[in-house]
Amino acid sequence: MINIDHVLDGSGLFFLAGPCVVESEEICFRVAEELKKLSEKYNIPVIFKSSYAKANRLSGESFSGLGMDTGLEILAKVKQNFDLPLLTDVHETAETRMAAEVVDILQIPAFLCRQTELVRTAGATGKWINIKKGQFLSPEDMDKIAAKAKSGKVLLTERGSSFGYHNLVVDFRSLMIMKRFGYPVVFDATHSLQLPSGGGDISSGQPEFIIPFAKAAVAIGVNGLFVETHPEPARALSDAAAMLPLDRFETLIIEVLKIRERN
Repeated sequence: MINIDHVLDGSGLFFLAGPCVVESEEICFRVAEELKKLSEKYNIPVIFKSSYAKANRLSGESFSGLGMDTGLEILAKVKQNFDLPLLTDVHETAETRMAAEVVDILQIPAFLCRQTELVRTAGATGKWINIKKGQFLSPEDMDKIAAKAKSGKVLLTERGSSFGYHNLVVDFRSLMIMKRFGYPVVFDATHSLQLPSGGGDISSGQPEFIIPFAKAAVAIGVNGLFVETHPEPARALSDAAAMLPLDRFETLIIEVLKIRERN
């Protein structure tokens, strides 16, 4: 398995990629197998991303996962079978220790990024922490939030800013501002293109812009790209309208590597 500290040292580009939520072992294995193949083909690190639960749902009827025990069990099998590091969301302080026993990066969801004890408890596990910038925060705020983790093992992720009206706006200055703090900076190329609640009781999205926005972020100099991907996004149980089709992931890699080579 790749050395996670080496991957996140800022010297190269990496991907945080996978399906939005753990739907089934089959889906996770299909995605992980393809990502592993592409990682080896293009010599680019991939950290498998999927959430055992999605706590932030507009509708109580929306799929929120298979539960922590089952979700983590499937993620552990992904690591064992495909030799990929793992990332998953944590939502409450009580979840951090159990999740840290399985995954390599604990993710603080955007809506929870100001939850001081959650950030501190996640940081205390000794794992890397990926803190998503809240849609309601300025990039300048993230230095203070990252400092709460105390470990220094922090990634900062841009995922767009919300002004209501079922839309997000990406200000690429945010990536440059957050880089000044000295932490690796990640661009979330899929959630940034959500249309929150744009599908009525679910989010919609504009996936046709994923690759162009990813290229722009790489041109600016981000350290990593966060990309949710699925074999059949239209049939996905969460974020169906904002994920990159798995068969387009190789195109994404090729396009962003072209940009990186020019810089």
